[in-house]
Amino acid sequence: MADPGDEMPDGELDQIFPRGDTNDAFAEHFTGQSYLAPLVGGSVPVSNVTFEPGCRNHWHVHHGTGGGGDQILLCTAGSGWYQAEGEEPVSLEPGSVVRVPAGTKHWHGAKADSWFSHVAFITPGQGVSNEWLEPVTDAVYGALTTNGEHA
Repeated sequence: MADPGDEMPDGELDQIFPRGDTNDAFAEHFTGQSYLAPLVGGSVPVSNVTFEPGCRNHWHVHHGTGGGGDQILLCTAGSGWYQAEGEEPVSLEPGSVVRVPAGTKHWHGAKADSWFSHVAFITPGQGVSNEWLEPVTDAVYGALTTNGEHA
């Protein structure tokens, strides 16, 4: 079996969940191409989200009360970034888990040289919503490093 971070010949990641279709409904909130594969519907929808190399979403905030609005990210393949406002960026690899508390301004996406997939869901509660903000600039994204090397 290939390493989960390896690219397949057609450019897809070797991953356990489907890549899905182009994420056209939210394309205006991404730099680069992302893909969405709904996995579970109902009261807690769960999706696999795949980013092509260099793709990232814009800064955004999930809102909610009563325990709702937290975003959970479960990295399943490739290599990516997560950053909360005012904090250092965090490198994401298969097996990484991030809980983004409701009300936290953040972004996440693929590293420049890697596809990235994660399973994502929002905890249920009252007044759950999402607020899209400004793009992550090329200057901010391009300055991200891991072990002294640009990622």
